[in-house]
Amino acid sequence: MVFEYILKQNGLDPAEDMSIDQSIDFGSTAAAFSGGLGDFTVEFEPSATMLEQQGDGYVVASLGVDSGYVPYTAYSAKSSYLKENPEVIQKFTNALQKGMDYVNSHTPEEIAAVIAPQFEENDLDTITAIVTRYHEQDTWKEDLIFQQESFDLLQDILDEAGELSSRVAYEDLINTEFAEEAIQDK
Repeated sequence: MVFEYILKQNGLDPAEDMSIDQSIDFGSTAAAFSGGLGDFTVEFEPSATMLEQQGDGYVVASLGVDSGYVPYTAYSAKSSYLKENPEVIQKFTNALQKGMDYVNSHTPEEIAAVIAPQFEENDLDTITAIVTRYHEQDTWKEDLIFQQESFDLLQDILDEAGELSSRVAYEDLINTEFAEEAIQDK
């Protein structure tokens, strides 16, 4: 959806100007591309870096850079859980903020060394290349506050893709109080 949104924002009609094969399981798109299917592919990491390392392709653009801050990761909880367990939510949010602080204050090499045990299927050089790419693209925000601009962008993307039956008011769905408190606790 993000890819098609970016295409449309740049004057291309995905249905008319190109052929996009969406029948391939997402986990198999890099292998299909390496096997000669298609001229372009959209990949998450580590697949994008591995295609480069194998000499099968090149990263030519970043959907994250071209789209703006799309909230790919957001945590949801029922209102009742938030009211009954604010200390759990705050501790969780504080821990996430510490992670954000870490990636924003350390080199890609330092970050890669710390996270490497979580990615045993990749060697340290691959992990470092991926983290370096994310660092150079300004992937990580400074804080966890889910900004209205990002919320509106997400709804624009979903709406453009025909996946949104109605828009929701930012205030009705987003709670930033825990993220704001996590910043204060730094």
